[in-house]
Amino acid sequence: MTTTADHRYGTSHMTLHPLHATLLAGAIPLFLGALLSDIAYYRSYEIQWTNFASWLIAGGLVFAGLALLCAVIGLFRTEGRGARGAVYVGLLLATWLLGFFNALTHARDAWGSMPLGLVLSALVLLLACAATAVRFSRHHVGGVK
Repeated sequence: MTTTADHRYGTSHMTLHPLHATLLAGAIPLFLGALLSDIAYYRSYEIQWTNFASWLIAGGLVFAGLALLCAVIGLFRTEGRGARGAVYVGLLLATWLLGFFNALTHARDAWGSMPLGLVLSALVLLLACAATAVRFSRHHVGGVK
């Protein structure tokens, strides 16, 4: 059995590298877990929930930072050129910067991190979802149609 790859350069059907797709999609569950941990702390005042949120935010920043690196490299390739690529990089950069500020907020004591930490976690999750939606829209991952 043989397969052929249809390369259409100059169209919006460029493939997304599987590593880039994994890094991008992997940030969402980590930021979602941080938001859920913040909600749990807001309801129970158990300090361990803020510790969980801090670690999840750190993991989300690693994934989002590596995805941002892939996106910046993609700007210089055919797949990332155009307005959609610039919007994607902008959303991912905003996600990382706001996530970093969220990590600094969670580095304070548990009482001092609320309610700003909860709001920032929600905003970071929304930005990560928006960046993922922009990048995955009208793209094929791994060359599969």
